[in-house]
Amino acid sequence: MQTSSNHTEPFKRPPVIAEVVSATDIMPAITATSVTASSQPTTPPTRPVGRWKKRLLLLGVGVSIVGLILWATTDRPMLLRQPDEVARKFDSEILELAAQIDRQFDVRAQESDLQTAPDAPWNVVARRLSLAMVGNSMSLEEYRALERIEEADRVAWWTEYLLSERRWADQFAERWARATVGTSDGPFLIFRRRKYQQWLADQFQANIPYDQIVRKLITAEGSWTDAPEVNFYTVTMVEGGNGKPDPIVLAGRTSRAFLGMRIDCLQCHQDYLGNVKFSDREGDEPRSGEQADFHELAAYFARVRMENPFRGLRNTDGEYRYRFLNANDETIVSPDVPFEQDLCPTNRHDRESLANWITHPENRPFARATVNRVWAILFGRPLVRPIDDIPLNGPFPPGLEILADDFAKHGYDLHRLIRVIVATRVFQRDSRLGSGSDEPTLEHEEVWAVFPMTQLRPEQMAASILQACRLKAIDASSSIISQLEMFGGVRDFTQAYGDRGEDEFEEEAVTIPQRLLMMNGGFISERIKNDPVLNAPTRIAGLTASDASAIESAYLAALNRMPEPEERELFGARLRGKVGPARSEALGSMYWVLLNSTEFQWNH
Repeated sequence: MQTSSNHTEPFKRPPVIAEVVSATDIMPAITATSVTASSQPTTPPTRPVGRWKKRLLLLGVGVSIVGLILWATTDRPMLLRQPDEVARKFDSEILELAAQIDRQFDVRAQESDLQTAPDAPWNVVARRLSLAMVGNSMSLEEYRALERIEEADRVAWWTEYLLSERRWADQFAERWARATVGTSDGPFLIFRRRKYQQWLADQFQANIPYDQIVRKLITAEGSWTDAPEVNFYTVTMVEGGNGKPDPIVLAGRTSRAFLGMRIDCLQCHQDYLGNVKFSDREGDEPRSGEQADFHELAAYFARVRMENPFRGLRNTDGEYRYRFLNANDETIVSPDVPFEQDLCPTNRHDRESLANWITHPENRPFARATVNRVWAILFGRPLVRPIDDIPLNGPFPPGLEILADDFAKHGYDLHRLIRVIVATRVFQRDSRLGSGSDEPTLEHEEVWAVFPMTQLRPEQMAASILQACRLKAIDASSSIISQLEMFGGVRDFTQAYGDRGEDEFEEEAVTIPQRLLMMNGGFISERIKNDPVLNAPTRIAGLTASDASAIESAYLAALNRMPEPEERELFGARLRGKVGPARSEALGSMYWVLLNSTEFQWNH
């Protein structure tokens, strides 16, 4: 198994710039005049501003600047410091459902005559959860906070804590944005990716039922700034397109993101290879997909248009025309759905009808697609691969149907879905078999007998490096400078390392330039050099009294685990007798080794 990398310039923190404007005395100009005193009354001369007033003004400006600097560099109180405010256990219903899922996976492993892995240590599970929910490993501060919780309750407590934080919503919004609007910048004037992602994050944080979120996206109207969900449409618009979104792109993204079905190949030809199968009712004989199936879905989006940018997207009158394969002329294509037509009103062909059909509780692909995507985010690998190609009629892997049923039954509650998956032994298994056993094979991973090892995505790698090189968690309570460094650093590193794009859950081999970026690039070297204010290695060197505690702190910050005895001995020999800058440099070198290790760069 391998990893990925690219080259990036070291991130430069923007300086805080303050401008101080001092007041100056303005003396009235006295000019001669020919007007007599009786005809033109004179005004008394303006008195100069008192010296104490000038000093008071300068003092006020100075205090404001100092206050701004303190606000930008000081952490605010965070929930992590009140652990009793977070639930410590999953409820019995969640645990029972998780046990049902585990039994299905156990049967699959037994049928394959494969041993299942034991439970992973709590800190390994917590690291997985942190990587999935917020995009980076735990901070030293968070690790120490978890140690204050009873060990049996730590995973449940950490899950509930992360669900109460904004970071998880931002992370999931980024994952969903890739699936629904892609990774391109889109049209400059009429597409606002940040507003779209922030809208998604707001919905996730408030735990708005997922079916409601999708209905808002499908039926979106208005301006791309006032109604951010409209960006689902405006990202597909091109110059000279008469203000119309691209119905073909929208049909492809709708089927992939919301139904977990790749029917794009039907755009150009019939399904001669039998890769796309449809059936109108459960139990019916499946039929091969046809061109009409795709273009009838696209026809739902043909009446959307932006005639006036100030009014934004509106429904208009229009027709969808297409020239099918081997046809001489274009024909008018009426909107229709490719399967389960009974769930869609026959007398309505608008986007609201499509939205209601997609999110109908009996339209099982909708729930399956969501479960598969959440599973992929949590594990780093989807339950069904590719993530957006789930067969309509099965066969389905263990757990998928149970999770899809529960997701629909409980109102498409994403929070509940996350809790159930995390509570399973499948999620909490080790990536290795027990001591004395052989190394796990790919077959063990295929049946989920072990936790599958996956390389960190580029943005996870960058965020984990930034977090490892800070002692405190970089979250909403962090200083604005820390948050800006996280945002800008992840962006710059990902651009240099290489973004996976929309197919982010497809495994890729690491390249030599990517490895060189990690080993020799400025991104890591800037964050392990001697800096007593920002960089963790220097701070650990100055704050820890012994070499043993320094090594332990570095391991907890970088790898989220305690060092093994041989690791303590190895690095202890390198730190022994060093003081001042030499000690900081030795700890920086130790950090370089840890951040370039396979253990750091893989989810396991």
